[in-house]
Amino acid sequence: MADTGHSFVSYFKRATSPLVVLRFLMERPMYGYEITSALKSRSGGKYQIAILYPVLYRLEEQGFVEISSQEVADGRARSYYAITPAGRAYLKKTWQEYVDISDTFKMLMNMDGVDDRMESLPED
Repeated sequence: MADTGHSFVSYFKRATSPLVVLRFLMERPMYGYEITSALKSRSGGKYQIAILYPVLYRLEEQGFVEISSQEVADGRARSYYAITPAGRAYLKKTWQEYVDISDTFKMLMNMDGVDDRMESLPED
């Protein structure tokens, strides 16, 4: 199989990163570096978004987040992003879609005698 340069994990993170960002913003408004740090610490370093700002800008364009405040700290401007009511509705709807499709996918992949990590998958 040819290497496309994109792993399953990178595609998965690209698809799910807006949901994670919105979920974090449900807790309180956060600035970019704060979101990145929270992702890293809460996932044990397994889930990081290489380029966060395009995700935030896209969510802002869609009306799902807004800049709630700005400040200058240590000579750097910080924009705090907050989730909007439309963002909350989108997160709720999309999270349910994710859970449903994930459950369906697990059901499809659950073959007789094969565990979740496919370690007991018979060799050819």
